[in-house]
Amino acid sequence: MKGMSFTPRGYGGNRRTPEEVKRDGWKEQGMLAVAIDDDRLTWPERELVRQLGEKLYGKRKEARHD
Repeated sequence: MKGMSFTPRGYGGNRRTPEEVKRDGWKEQGMLAVAIDDDRLTWPERELVRQLGEKLYGKRKEARHD
């Protein structure tokens, strides 16, 4: 008897890149994941993202500079 002839979803095959996951989340579910330091954004856009994040989730913990 042979093993399973198919691969369950999430096992095997090609993994999506984080960028593909973010794009698909936006297109399929209207969810937006944006890094505050994304180089594709201008300063005003990054500032807007920061302000939205703080409004929805509160201030971020300050990064330590040891």
